Amino acid sequence: MEEFELNLPTFVTSLLSLLLLWCITRRILVKPAGGGLKKLVRPPSPSKLPIIGNLHQVGSLPHRNLHSLAKKHGPLMLLHFGSVPVLIVSSADSAREIMKTHDLIFANRPAFKAFEKLIYGCTDVVTAPYGEYWRQIKSILVLQLLSNKRVQSLRSIREEETALFVNKIRESSGEVVNLSAIFAEFTNDGIGRSAFGRRFSDSENGKKFLRLMMDMMELFGYINIGDFIPWLSWIGRVNGFDKRLDTTATEIDQVFESTIQECLQAQKDQNNGENIMDILLQIYHPNPNTTADADASIDRDTLKSLILDLFIGGTDTISTTLEWVMTELLRHPTIMEKLQGEVREIIKQEEEEITDDDLEKMHYLKAVVKEALRVHPPLPLLVPRVASKDVQIKGFDISAGTVVMINAWAIGRDPVSWDDPEKFMPERFLNSSIDFRGLDFELIPFGAGRRGCPGITFAVVAIELVLANLMHKFDWKLADGVQGKDLDMNESPGLTAHRALPLLAVASHTK
Repeated sequence: MEEFELNLPTFVTSLLSLLLLWCITRRILVKPAGGGLKKLVRPPSPSKLPIIGNLHQVGSLPHRNLHSLAKKHGPLMLLHFGSVPVLIVSSADSAREIMKTHDLIFANRPAFKAFEKLIYGCTDVVTAPYGEYWRQIKSILVLQLLSNKRVQSLRSIREEETALFVNKIRESSGEVVNLSAIFAEFTNDGIGRSAFGRRFSDSENGKKFLRLMMDMMELFGYINIGDFIPWLSWIGRVNGFDKRLDTTATEIDQVFESTIQECLQAQKDQNNGENIMDILLQIYHPNPNTTADADASIDRDTLKSLILDLFIGGTDTISTTLEWVMTELLRHPTIMEKLQGEVREIIKQEEEEITDDDLEKMHYLKAVVKEALRVHPPLPLLVPRVASKDVQIKGFDISAGTVVMINAWAIGRDPVSWDDPEKFMPERFLNSSIDFRGLDFELIPFGAGRRGCPGITFAVVAIELVLANLMHKFDWKLADGVQGKDLDMNESPGLTAHRALPLLAVASHTK
């Protein structure tokens, strides 16, 4: 076996060359007293470890850990995940610069492995690279699937599913109900009927899909070290992350393929009404580039990824928000009584159905939903962005390729923007014009700018309708004599922040 022999002159030459290169680099970056290039001004940073950088400081609940770090280092903070610079944004002013002033520069997404694997190579609206393809599919999503007209056309489905949901709770009146599970099933059924014309809870495929959605959101929230340190990507194979990705992606695709075939057969039999899948199948083509109207056609992967966007933005966002709204109301009985009073004043009869028109009169209900979204945004960390070129933010130099994480959870609790931010107080919104639609950066649970959530109306109408019915038809208390002040408020890991423990409560039917 040939031995390794150290060549001392070569070693010294290499060492001196590296030292010279370091001096030249430092000379370039540091502005001399008499002029020259200026020194780059970076945001404050906590100290980092070799190789992994600040990855050890992220933890299982990144929004909370990053909020704690931001209290020490400031609302605009630069971390390093491996060698990748990651800008953490924790204030409304800084978020405004990212998502409004320099929105185009930050319109791209990082190519994370979970996105690539689970969303058909990032062919959806949420994760696709910014460009012509993204504009095309966003136009399809917004104009054909999530327009106000389309949301209104799905009104009967919302009302029917809400009635079924209410009946399910009524049947368990006086008993402990798992609201977390019921909310998840309700939203999955509502999206299933809107997308495919059928309730998912009626089939084994649907129940399986609900579990897969939960697995997927957990995987999205996992910090995969291979995304930031490529030569350590083997860790994903060792710790089971890669296998979970592969299994979840395969099973989701199997559900979609089966459902697409059922929808195609239903179209042939002409025995179903128009749903979102029917609309997408009208513009589906196996090879869109060969059609005369290529810009308005989609392939099979894009079709499935757009449906997946609806489930991600609908099922998880709606159920998570309902879970936390009811959590806060059960913790604050006085607020719940005030909300019940408003709803019951507008809807006099117990058997009377609540409509979208009724919701417009419920100002306190809207304030309660806004307050819940402030303290419990469904995505505490918005989907990351990446800088496409060098830019200055709040006087700091941000390099191209920097990943940006906007901490909506921290912004909603920022004392600069909110009085008594830790207090659940819906009244703060009664005489305020602040809204969550992307114009007021103090409240951005759905993001803002080009990459803001296009399905806000779809989600909020469903949340308000369910909440109004829960307040109108039932009185509520926590299970097993638990007091509001003792209710566990921990969150589960993942892209969306569900409760760590299911929300158990007892409903009594109002007379």
